[in-house]
Amino acid sequence: MATRNAPTLKLWLSLSLLVLVLDQLTKVLIVGHFQWGESLAITDFFNLVRVHNSGAAFSFLASASGWQRWFFIGLGSAAALFMVWMLRNHPQQKLFCLAISLILGGAVGNVLDRIFYGHVVDFADFHWAFLEPLFHGGHFPAFNVADSAISIGAVTMVIDELWRVRQSKRKTH
Repeated sequence: MATRNAPTLKLWLSLSLLVLVLDQLTKVLIVGHFQWGESLAITDFFNLVRVHNSGAAFSFLASASGWQRWFFIGLGSAAALFMVWMLRNHPQQKLFCLAISLILGGAVGNVLDRIFYGHVVDFADFHWAFLEPLFHGGHFPAFNVADSAISIGAVTMVIDELWRVRQSKRKTH
């Protein structure tokens, strides 16, 4: 089904692997150079920190009794297998596969953290005064490369779907 110039599963998995390697490399550097809770101001709105998140996004379920670690490992692993299947079956859909590749690399990075550390290592701490009504001290919850890739992938997936809907409306008119 793939045309001569269509991207392949290998390309999309390579992109996911790149995200995974960047994610794990940054986390190894943070774990190697920072103690838990330690912070280094880089600018007046950005700090490098070492924090641990045993929950999901925005620390969802972080205070659970420990079962969430295995739940998120299982969920992330199942999602990763599904995403590989999606990439395998739709390699010619470039924007869609870009989104899935970013999400896949990020999801696997956070699953590996849960396996190796028992929690996800976060380190990017952005803070602005205008965030104070929403977040303590104006600090957006710390995140990592995997979280960034997942977020960018999700936005890209929405853009792809909006573009796809627009294209289908053009074809029907």
